[in-house]
Amino acid sequence: MKYNALLNEANAEGISIKERPFKTYDGRIKGKDIYLRKDMNTAEKSCVLAEELGHYYTTVGDILDMNVFENRKQERQARLWGYNRVIGLFGLIRAYEHGCKDKYEIAEYLDVTEEYLEDCIDCYRDKYGEYKIVDNYTIYFIPNLMIFKKI
Repeated sequence: MKYNALLNEANAEGISIKERPFKTYDGRIKGKDIYLRKDMNTAEKSCVLAEELGHYYTTVGDILDMNVFENRKQERQARLWGYNRVIGLFGLIRAYEHGCKDKYEIAEYLDVTEEYLEDCIDCYRDKYGEYKIVDNYTIYFIPNLMIFKKI
């Protein structure tokens, strides 16, 4: 999902997006206000906004202290929501069908950063294991990202 589509989704929910010159973090959410670091490119903003929307939909309370197990769990859930919204298994398949041959091309096609794509793949590997079958496709996460179409 592209950045503008995420902005439209946030707007439809009554969530305001504001840019600030942050130095220590990329994004924060407080109630129905999401703050993004001003000097990021569109792909970076898309990744951060997806995670912050994930917090809006899945997080309860202040979870800044990552020493607390429940906070780490909620952080993971918000990130997974963002990965599914911006990339998703079907996004990986669309990139494959579009002819993307490596992670760089996939990230560019999906308009996300390579780091965000890597984190998404790691998360999917933890969730699904070695591979996941979706319709007529097999998406391998181990040893590398590979997608095959069943003929």
